[in-house]
Amino acid sequence: MSQHQALRLHVPEPSGRPGHATDFSYLHVSDAGAVRRPPVDTTHFDTGDLAYSLIRVLDPEGRAVGPWVPEITATQLRKGLRSMMKTRIFDARMLIVQRQRKISFYMPCLGEEAIAVAHALALAPGDMCFPTYRQQGLLLGRDDVSMADLMCQLMSNGRDPMKGRQLPVMYSYKRAGFFSISGNLATQFIQAVGWGMASAIKGDTKIASGWIGDGATAEADFHTALTFAHVYRAPVILNVVNNQWAISTFQAIAGGEATTFAARGVGCGIASLRVDGNDFLAVYAASQWAAERARSNLGPTLIEWVTYRAGPHSTSDDPSKYRPADDWERFPLGDPIARLKQHLIGIGAWSEREHEQVHKELEAEVAAAQKEAESYGTLLDGHIPSAATMFDDVYAEMPAHLRRQRQELGI
Repeated sequence: MSQHQALRLHVPEPSGRPGHATDFSYLHVSDAGAVRRPPVDTTHFDTGDLAYSLIRVLDPEGRAVGPWVPEITATQLRKGLRSMMKTRIFDARMLIVQRQRKISFYMPCLGEEAIAVAHALALAPGDMCFPTYRQQGLLLGRDDVSMADLMCQLMSNGRDPMKGRQLPVMYSYKRAGFFSISGNLATQFIQAVGWGMASAIKGDTKIASGWIGDGATAEADFHTALTFAHVYRAPVILNVVNNQWAISTFQAIAGGEATTFAARGVGCGIASLRVDGNDFLAVYAASQWAAERARSNLGPTLIEWVTYRAGPHSTSDDPSKYRPADDWERFPLGDPIARLKQHLIGIGAWSEREHEQVHKELEAEVAAAQKEAESYGTLLDGHIPSAATMFDDVYAEMPAHLRRQRQELGI
């Protein structure tokens, strides 16, 4: 290069823009069953190829093939399909409720349901998830979590367990292993590693599962988490949900086309996998593999879940401004619900008629939960937690100066 030649900064460009089809060729989709499955005690050196391929179990005909086929019963798969359907119906109804101004904000997970629902099946009681705002499937897949309670949090009403202190969708369920969500990107990743380290120090077998989006991998906490997880062999699963879009920014801006997000784990000395996030069986198998590694004190695992955010980033977002409206329909990994449904029908454990019946039952269940939640008030009618609650939960015993301030407010 000439001494006087100007240097140019490389700025990635999105492969799709409004009115132009997105080029998904960068995904390098592997055939189902083609990727090897190493033993759980493998080193990060032996997962380099797995960070660049794509682990898949379901083939185009819905058959489960290859070394990653998990040991899972038809009953568990039926529950998984039902939970994904419930999550999608819940999301759709909450989008309508937001448009009715009964809640201020919502973030759907349309197209990503398999990741949270299947991952939760691989965890054990006492494990702790440190999620982002798009893993509602971790809660909606459980029978002991009330949809009405979740809706009360969204409506910030008098029964909101967070007392109106959290943005809607930022739930907190200690008994369900769901750590309080933070609106600050990537903070939960390093928190998950720290929780896992504490678990190991105490000598128990509980593990942590941290979650992050593709865009948030640009945050410093992502890299700090990887360093600490590697150095201290933390019993943690580090989940990177690559849904192709970080708000309105295509994942190439975060470096997702030049390499894979899973490859960053290998570079930090962490066993890493790249998985078809729309393949319920592949998600369950990879989650189970990583959970066994963590629980056996074999170290952390980073998993890149390749999926697609089919809906808007939030109710404040208009995706038609930055991508074609039919992008999801052309995404090569398909719809996770349709794929698991096809598999279950193929093994004789489901039918089209049952699918329709379950869909109606779940719609009724979600509608009933909404009716119950609205009976405690919505944002529209002003039934919000009392201002007096801002003084609660700060001190075990309220000091005199806070009592005086509350009295001055007349509450």
